[in-house]
Amino acid sequence: MDAASLRTRRGGELAFAEMLAESGVKLIQYRDKQASSRHLFEVSSQLGLRLRSTGCRLIVNDRADVAAAADADGVHVGQEDLNVDLARKICGLRRWVGVSTHTLAQLGQAVRTTADYVAVGPIFQTTTKENPDAVVGVDFIRQARRLTEKPIVAIGGITLERAEEVYGAGAHSIAVIGDLVNAADPGARARAYLDLAARVESLRS
Repeated sequence: MDAASLRTRRGGELAFAEMLAESGVKLIQYRDKQASSRHLFEVSSQLGLRLRSTGCRLIVNDRADVAAAADADGVHVGQEDLNVDLARKICGLRRWVGVSTHTLAQLGQAVRTTADYVAVGPIFQTTTKENPDAVVGVDFIRQARRLTEKPIVAIGGITLERAEEVYGAGAHSIAVIGDLVNAADPGARARAYLDLAARVESLRS
């Protein structure tokens, strides 16, 4: 969930997160690249309080210190942030730590850490980042799947129409921003993703 994408939406981040949780979403990552540390902490704290009773986990982007202070469920770090093991030291063992990777070399480093999951991408072209990394394509997921048993989260430009292909390549989960924010009915769109994920899981098992 990207704050910049939600600034003009009625109710903002909190209302949008609650709506997603009510639709059945079980994991929300909160990202706000422009926020001050204080604002990021305050919003993360409010999100955590509102989501806790729904069973939806909250992951804070970039900032392990904020994730710990706000009692979030985890932190997601990028290649320019604290490394996984330092983030783990700040967040503790009970919180999840995820990491973004964009090359096989980065993936290889990530799987040797204590990361709970590894994100790969951008799979497709994305418009929700100012300076996105190079598109890696669906085949990157297949390569990643052969290199690790850690859960793989696919990121970048994913839509409902593309999601089945992404799951089929080996992703355990997908991260979606634009296709939800821009949907006429984001709640219904989220439920469609969840239905697809359930069908894929049933086929795998």
